[in-house]
Amino acid sequence: MNIDGATALVTGANRGIGRHFAGELLRRGAKVYATARRPESVDIPGAEVIRLDITDQASVDAAAAYATDVDVLINNAADTAGGNLVTGDLAAIRSTMDSNYYGTLAMIRAFAPILARNGGGAILNVLSAAAWNTVDGNTAYAAAKSAQWGLTNGVRRELEGQGTLVSALVPALVGTQTLLDFAQRHGIVFPEGAVGDPGDLVRRALDGLEADEIEILDPLAAEAKATLAGPPQAFAL
Repeated sequence: MNIDGATALVTGANRGIGRHFAGELLRRGAKVYATARRPESVDIPGAEVIRLDITDQASVDAAAAYATDVDVLINNAADTAGGNLVTGDLAAIRSTMDSNYYGTLAMIRAFAPILARNGGGAILNVLSAAAWNTVDGNTAYAAAKSAQWGLTNGVRRELEGQGTLVSALVPALVGTQTLLDFAQRHGIVFPEGAVGDPGDLVRRALDGLEADEIEILDPLAAEAKATLAGPPQAFAL
């Protein structure tokens, strides 16, 4: 997948990893639609800003009707604060599943025909190593990411016939404000070097996309996936 000259749409581009994606795509020569629920919160020079709520089908349909030249879809937007499954707020748990799973699926269903018309292109879903174990304090998020991993593997098979690359970015600990706020709330102190830089992660992700990789992992995520061969275990923060 050649990013220079491509047209990319990034969900959740107003902050964190999504903002880094939009900026790096622009630096690599892509046209970028930077989307967010609140478009006024997006400040990325050179990007075209679109209002998009991935949990609202009408909003998804409107984005697809407008951005008909997209050939790279970056599914980054997601609710990360579901809490625990047994004791957490059920509405928060549903919101987390709705954005991570159904929101991602809605975007893929809306944009798959566009990608096909534009030569196949690529989809990159931003997952988490929590999909392969779990995280006490946010097991709902881990479950939603597990579902999103299954979704990614499923649509990869479904879209291979139209020439669409479907790739998963699976990081472990990324130094976004969301992670830092979670750690502060729960009194978590990360080991030296355990938290990755979001800019480095995005550059690695786009390098992987250009190399047609279907899973792009950081070292901690690779360790987490390796544990799937043994008994289930929690992610050690």
